[in-house]
Amino acid sequence: MLTTRERRDAIRTVRGWAIAVLMEAGAIRECEHHGWMQDRADPDARSRALRIGRDDPPPGLSADEAGAAIADVLDGIGDTCPDCAAETD
Repeated sequence: MLTTRERRDAIRTVRGWAIAVLMEAGAIRECEHHGWMQDRADPDARSRALRIGRDDPPPGLSADEAGAAIADVLDGIGDTCPDCAAETD
């Protein structure tokens, strides 16, 4: 009997990989109306994302580089959707 393992989708950029790890860990979410990424401000999810990234970095990156990539992406994501905020003005 054949069995298959679930595989992650191929990620083309380090930023895309970092976003996928942050989503998987629950550290960020996507605005359901506009698609912007939003920081969930969950310290446990952030720690989980960093641990996942360091334990399983993409090919060509060290554990430290992977952690830095995740931190860099997380630093660039706010906790509110810019389009939702503009609608309330």
